[in-house]
Amino acid sequence: MDKLTLLGLVVGVAGILTGQLLEGGGLSIMFQGTAFLIVFGGTLGAVLVQCPSKIFVLAIRMGAWAFVTPEIRFQKLARQLTDFSILARKEGILALESRFIIVDDPFLKKGLQLLVDGASAEKLREVMDVDNHCWEQLRWQSARVWEAAAGYSPTIGIIGAILGLMHVMQNLSEPAKLGSGIAVAFVATIYGVAFANLLFLPISNKLKSIIMQQLDLREMIVDGLEGIANGENPRLIETKLKSYIV
Repeated sequence: MDKLTLLGLVVGVAGILTGQLLEGGGLSIMFQGTAFLIVFGGTLGAVLVQCPSKIFVLAIRMGAWAFVTPEIRFQKLARQLTDFSILARKEGILALESRFIIVDDPFLKKGLQLLVDGASAEKLREVMDVDNHCWEQLRWQSARVWEAAAGYSPTIGIIGAILGLMHVMQNLSEPAKLGSGIAVAFVATIYGVAFANLLFLPISNKLKSIIMQQLDLREMIVDGLEGIANGENPRLIETKLKSYIV
C-alpha cells in the first residue's frame, strides 16, 4: 500500500473541508449527490467516448498502482542476469535453458528463450525493442486516460453549475427551492476541479512515473541479455547493470 498516496488524499480533502469550516460554512453543503452524479457520470462518459475498451480497462487496472505500487525488482533481476552471464561464460549459452524454471519475469524469459534459440545480440535487441515499444505505447495511452479525465472533470463541473443555475431560474417564484439549486451549482464546480487536481491528474502522473521505472527495468534486462549474447565479461555486465540501481 502506497501510504504517500493515501496521505496526500487525506491532507488534500482535509484542507478543503477545514477551510470550509474556518470560513464559517457547514460540511453538509459539501456533500451533494446530484453534483457528484453530474460530474462523475459526465466525466466517465466523456472518457468512454474517447478511448477504446482495451485501453479503458487497462487504465482502470493500472489506477490501482497509485495505491498499491507494483514491485520493481532491479536488484533481484540484476543478480539473476549476472548469474546467467557467469553460467553462460562457463558452460555456454545453451546451459541457460535449465534456468527457465526460476525466471518469473515474462520479458526476461522471452529474452532467455531468444538467447537459447541462437539469436545474435543485434537480433535479440531488435526483437526486445519492438516488444518494449508496444508495451510502452499501450501503458502510456492508459495513463493518459486519467489525464483526459482531469481535463474533462472541471468542464463537466461547469455544466453542473449551469444546470443548477437553470434550476434556480425555474424556481424564482419559490424561494424555498432556490437554496438547493445554488448549492448544486457551486458544489458541482468544486467537485469537478477537486476530482481533476486531487485524484485524476495525480494518479496519471504517478502512473507515468511507475511506467518509466518499469521501462528502465526492461532496458536493463535487454542490456544484460545483449552482454551475454556478445560474450562480455560477467564483471562488466554486472557493473553496467548496477548503474540502473539507484
